[in-house]
Amino acid sequence: MSNSPHPVDEVLPAPRLAALGIQHVLVMYAGAIAVPLIIGRALKLDPEQVAFLISADLFVCGVVTIIQSFGATQWFGIKLPVMMGVTFAAVGPMVAMANANQGPDGARMIFGAIIGAGIVAFLIAPLVSRMLRFFPPVVTGTIIVVIGASLMRIGINWIFGNPFGPTAPKLVAPEHAEWLKTVTDMAAATGSTIPPIPAKLALAATAPNAAYAPLVNVGVSAVVLVSILAIAKFGKGFLANIAVLLGIVIGGVLTASLGMMHFDKVASAGWFELITPLRFGMPIFDPILIITMVLVMIVVMIESTGMFLALGDMTGRKVTQPMLSAGLRTDGLGTIIGGLFNTFPYTSFSQNVGLVGVTGVKSRFVCVAGGVILIILGLVPKMGALVESLPTVVLGGAGLVMFGMVAATGIRILSNVDFKTNRNNLFVVAVSIGFGMIPLVAPDFKMWMPHDIHPLIESGILLASVSAVVLNAFFNGTKENEAEIREAAMASEA
Repeated sequence: MSNSPHPVDEVLPAPRLAALGIQHVLVMYAGAIAVPLIIGRALKLDPEQVAFLISADLFVCGVVTIIQSFGATQWFGIKLPVMMGVTFAAVGPMVAMANANQGPDGARMIFGAIIGAGIVAFLIAPLVSRMLRFFPPVVTGTIIVVIGASLMRIGINWIFGNPFGPTAPKLVAPEHAEWLKTVTDMAAATGSTIPPIPAKLALAATAPNAAYAPLVNVGVSAVVLVSILAIAKFGKGFLANIAVLLGIVIGGVLTASLGMMHFDKVASAGWFELITPLRFGMPIFDPILIITMVLVMIVVMIESTGMFLALGDMTGRKVTQPMLSAGLRTDGLGTIIGGLFNTFPYTSFSQNVGLVGVTGVKSRFVCVAGGVILIILGLVPKMGALVESLPTVVLGGAGLVMFGMVAATGIRILSNVDFKTNRNNLFVVAVSIGFGMIPLVAPDFKMWMPHDIHPLIESGILLASVSAVVLNAFFNGTKENEAEIREAAMASEA
């Protein structure tokens, strides 16, 4: 009988651990920094505050990764090679919250919703495995497609400019604004016979805006996109796995050479700073926003379940019910920690599961090393400032790939769904994607509905999730099939 440890528990030599840990960090880095950038800019936070969100995110990524991979008592950590990062599933709801409540107060509302959802996820972790029957591949694939499609709007706006504000495609013509000001002054004059200007009267934007979609910005995004695709095609192994990150680096170098990227804030940022909790003040706990994030967390935990089962198969370690509960409980704990430390909900990153398959290294201590590296990066403010200084056009080229890959993952999961003999699956997918597109196509659809429920219905991801679960239960019933869940997870990381 061999006394050698299971490959999952093997402690590799320190130099190899460090090298493989850096690999895992590089593979997940682009995805890890995307969410704080999206939410920070949606909240209209100062650049220094956005840089802090990035540092906080990297720090908490590292902490939660160590808990998940190394374990903390029998209650926390699945003790498999798992890298934890912010889930893209929460981006849509958080952007909606940010658009409705900007600035630090909006951040406090988001963090309150995250902490509340994390507590609920922590408590229901042992029950989630019983909910697998409601989330077969036809449901999870549909939800992931809608997540990708919803995020794609953000990537496209990064390239061309936001449809509102300084980069809107059209601006009010200066001569029109001057005319309205003159008439307004004349109407306000004593004895004027000109009728007063109606309240909230606004001129239509008719003049083309030079700040929207300038060709140089489109060109930079195109260079980033082409670089990523070229590296993905001609790069081998690990190099291909970090194509997105390398594309962002190429875009950063290009924009710096063109004078579009400035390093003043990087120079002024410090080399070390502790990540302090509640940086924006006490969280605001809004019940509706918490319910919204709880629905997101349920979807995230179902996705994590499939990922854990697939990873168990890859590493040769059977995932037991207590292990699964410990892993999902850590998703909840990580989300609570995220809310307290000014960051977001956490889940296992599928691209890192794929890296386990590519390298063949199954040791969980590699991910522990990756967690330590992430903590160190989070404690260096210059790293957050450097990422924040990247022009959005650079991120736009990478966003098309990152967010498009999310949608493509959903399509790949759906490719294994039986549509030929079960036509009802077509209705589940078709109607649910339609529901998911409503907020994108008709964002004002909720204008006559009670304001309190707006956070629940203004996320296409949540609308699609509820629709897919209900329609699947209606057409197909709720038969549990763990093998299908595992197969779907394997498809998502392949």
